[in-house]
Amino acid sequence: MDMTGQATADTADLAALPAAQLLKMERQIARRHSGMFPWLILVWAFGNMACWLALWPLVFTGTLPLWAVFPIALINLSLVYLPTHEAQHDIIARPGTRLRWLNELVGHGTSWMIVYPFAMLRVTHLDHHRHANDPLLDPDHQISAKGPWSAVWTSIRERQPNGRRQQDYLASLERAGRKDLIALSLIYRLAYFAILFALAWTGHALEAFFLWWLPVQIGSTYLLFFLSWAPHHSGGQGRYRDTRSFRSPLGNIGSMGMQYHIVHHLHPYIPLTRTPAAYWEMRPILEARGCNIADL
Repeated sequence: MDMTGQATADTADLAALPAAQLLKMERQIARRHSGMFPWLILVWAFGNMACWLALWPLVFTGTLPLWAVFPIALINLSLVYLPTHEAQHDIIARPGTRLRWLNELVGHGTSWMIVYPFAMLRVTHLDHHRHANDPLLDPDHQISAKGPWSAVWTSIRERQPNGRRQQDYLASLERAGRKDLIALSLIYRLAYFAILFALAWTGHALEAFFLWWLPVQIGSTYLLFFLSWAPHHSGGQGRYRDTRSFRSPLGNIGSMGMQYHIVHHLHPYIPLTRTPAAYWEMRPILEARGCNIADL
């Protein structure tokens, strides 16, 4: 029998098993791909931040031209969310463990670059996991759109002062009893604009624009496309319905590993670097569960 026929047969056999047995098999696979220390994420967190910070003196001193460092800053701020995302899920170190301080350091030490408090990102993102694709309770649901270009435009529109995204995030913080984070988020924004204004006042407006403001705007759109829209659009609600796998034309690195986002939602304690392997091992079970994985 060819590989396609074998996969079909395996899926049919698995589909006949009780749901409890499928869940047990799924969790066994997940445990095999969790628990290891995410060294690559740690290196990326501090290496990426150091690289971005180094761009400023290189430009100010005329060592490198602004046009040459802008693409680097764009990469830095487009992918900076990945370490803080791992920290939000306690993947670097869980509460009460010896290296818990490192988990929190990674979270706080990277989220400021995209002008968000780590605690706020954690509360709203975990709320997204609890209510994925719920139009009333999912704080990321406003990015829903019919197609990719529509998703890009929706992401930009909803981040404006009158956009729904801010209101959904405020509602998420209020449900969690963390209104204190609203004030903290405002302080982050005010500090950010104060720094941009100070740079512009001292004759460095272009540096502020191309090294921080524009990369944050483009990076946020890029992030919301791959983290919010691509793995969740056309999905329903429920454990095996609210996320899908997909094949990105930019590949797994270009899509920040989100092609396998379905594994992350099912087992968010699996490190990002292990989700591809976990997905391919878990795929027959996901097929038996009726997950939307046909595109990968």
